[in-house]
Amino acid sequence: MSDNQLANKSQAWSALFSEPMSDLVKRYTASVGFDQRLWRADIAGSLAHAEMLAAQGILNAEDHAAIQRGLGEIAAEIEAGQFEWKLDLEDVHLNIEARLTERVGIAGKRLHTGRSRNDQVATDVRLWLRGEIDEISGLLKALQTVMVEKASEHADVILPGFTHLQVAQPVSFGHHLLAYVEMFARDAERMGDTRKRVNRLPLGAAALAGTSYPLDRERVAKTLGMEGVCQNSLDAVSDRDFAIEFSSAATLVMLHISRLSEELILWMSQNFGFIALPDAFCTGSSIMPQKKNPDVPELARGKTGRVVGHLVGLVTLMKGQPLAYNKDNQEDKEPLFDTVDTLKDTLRIFADMLAGLTVKPEAMRAAALKGHATATDLADYLVKKGVAFRDAHEVVAHAVKTATAKGVDLAALSLDELKAFDARIEADVFEVLSLEGSLNARNVLGGTAPAQVRAQVARHRARLV
Repeated sequence: MSDNQLANKSQAWSALFSEPMSDLVKRYTASVGFDQRLWRADIAGSLAHAEMLAAQGILNAEDHAAIQRGLGEIAAEIEAGQFEWKLDLEDVHLNIEARLTERVGIAGKRLHTGRSRNDQVATDVRLWLRGEIDEISGLLKALQTVMVEKASEHADVILPGFTHLQVAQPVSFGHHLLAYVEMFARDAERMGDTRKRVNRLPLGAAALAGTSYPLDRERVAKTLGMEGVCQNSLDAVSDRDFAIEFSSAATLVMLHISRLSEELILWMSQNFGFIALPDAFCTGSSIMPQKKNPDVPELARGKTGRVVGHLVGLVTLMKGQPLAYNKDNQEDKEPLFDTVDTLKDTLRIFADMLAGLTVKPEAMRAAALKGHATATDLADYLVKKGVAFRDAHEVVAHAVKTATAKGVDLAALSLDELKAFDARIEADVFEVLSLEGSLNARNVLGGTAPAQVRAQVARHRARLV
C-alpha cells in the first residue's frame, strides 16, 4: 500500500483519491471540534437504525448484537472522557463509526447500510434539538413561575405605567410583571409548536434519493419517539427550516429578556430607585467604590444581539443553496449550538435573579404621583357625569395645566379649584384621583386592578402546574 493510500485510509472515501487531504483543509472542513456534542443523538439514531436493519433481515442477529454492544461501550467511553476524538475522522459520525469498527470488526462497517451522513446528521441535529427544546421549555416554565409568584406578592404595589417613557397611568407592579409572563407563555407555545416540526425523521433518505434497501422508516421514527417521517428524500437531507424556526423562536425569547433587562436597568438606577438586584448578579467598579452595576441584565441585552445574529446567519446560509445537501450546512451547527447555550444560560440566571429581586414600593409610589397619572381617571369621571369624552379631555387638560403651574398633583387641588373647571365635579372626585382608586377602577378582564392581577395569577398557576 502506498503512502498516499495509508494517509487516506481513515477517510470514508479513501479509495477514490490519489493524494491525502492537506492539514489545512482538514482543519478547515472538520466539524468534530464542535459537533461531538451530538454523540448521544448519533448513537441513539444508530441503535434505532441497526434495530430496523435487523428486523428487515438486512443485518443478521450476530452483527446487530455486536453493534449494540459496541455502541454501548463507546457511550461509556465518551461519558468517562476516555474517547479520543480524531481530526482526521472529520466529524462525530465517522469518529464513532471508526471506533465501532475497531471494537466489533466487520459488523461496524455494516451499520452504515442504507444511510448516508447526509440523512444521519440531519437526524442527529433534530434529535439533539428536540431534547434542548424540552429543556428550554422547562426553563421558560420555571421563569414564569418565579414571575407569577412575584406578581402575587406585589399585586397591590403601585408602579407608574409609562408610554414614551413618560408617566401615563398607575399600574400594579404585579400586573407589569404578568405582562412578561404573557410574553414568555407565548414563547413556550412557539417552542412546543416548533418541536413538532423538529421531531420528524430524515433517516432513510440516504444521500438524497432514498435507498434500494427495504427500510422501514416508520419503525425507526417510532423507536426514536419521532412524530413522523420526512416524506421527500431531497427535502429530508437539505432542509434546515427547523433550525431557522427554532432560532426565530429563541430570538423572540431573547427579545423579551432584553426588554425586561432594559426595565430592570432603568428601575435599578438612582433616578428611578424602584428595585434592587441581588449582589450576586451585580458587579462593582474598578475605580468608583460606590457603584453597583446591573451587569447581568446589561449582558443579556447584549447577548440578544448575538442570538439575532445567529438567526440572520442561518437564513443567509440557506438562501442560495440548490437541492440537495451541500457542505455549507456544516455551518448550521455552531450558531445553533451557541443560540441554545446562550438561551439556556440566560433563562436560568434570570429565574434566579428575579427570585431575589427587592421591590421598593415607596419609590414607585412617589414616582406614580408625578406626571398627573390619574388625569384620565378625572376625564372618565366627567364622562360618567354626562360630559362627552373629548370635552372632558379638554377640561382635564386645563386642570393639569393649573396643577403643573402650582407644582402639585391633580389630587392636591381643592374641590373649589376643580369645580372651577366643571361644576359637576363633586367631593367623590378625590377617590377617583387617588392612585388606589385609579387601579381599582380598572377591574376588567386584562386590567390592572389588584383583583384582576390575583385572578390572572390564579390562571397562570393552574397553567404552570
